[in-house]
Amino acid sequence: MPPPPAVDGEVRGWQTDRSRAPHATKIVVAGGFGVGKTTFVGSVSEITPLRTEAVMTVAGESVDDATAIPEKETTTVAMDFGRITLESDLVLYLFGTPGQKRFWFMWDDLVRGAIGAVVLVDTRRLADGFPALDYFESSGLPYVVAVNRFEGTRGYATEDVREALCVAAHVPVLTMDARERVSVVDTLLALVGRALDDTPV
Repeated sequence: MPPPPAVDGEVRGWQTDRSRAPHATKIVVAGGFGVGKTTFVGSVSEITPLRTEAVMTVAGESVDDATAIPEKETTTVAMDFGRITLESDLVLYLFGTPGQKRFWFMWDDLVRGAIGAVVLVDTRRLADGFPALDYFESSGLPYVVAVNRFEGTRGYATEDVREALCVAAHVPVLTMDARERVSVVDTLLALVGRALDDTPV
């Protein structure tokens, strides 16, 4: 009996060949408040990203310090979600975490089942990256550090950022731009490589 046709009538190789079935992989994008996680997911997602953003209000000024990013008007209150196909048989599902401390309780659920994480940092506020770094160090989940380039900010060598954040030598530290698809893809590829290196044979 022939296999059933795909929706568009074409039978694809991975539908009949188990060795070519697509692998769905979960990746977490974490970091401090306003560091570019929503932009990161949105710039690379091949679907319309799911966003749970709320308008920042005066009532939140006492809990969300936005002095370094006064132009920020919305904030993620649950997660961002997107999808990208890197190869014909490798699909990445991206989950962006909320950055504010009051939403950290959600991280355990968002991280469950992930192969690794991208920790975004802003050189203007490096200290905001420590909670995410501590979280993934303690959980043992592979991660890479991605320095998000913001317009008008001073550039730093990745080794200087590594030293400032006390990141171990085996953890990749990259410089990227969350607005540029190619830059984001390169960061994801670096994470996938790190996760594969850490996977037991």
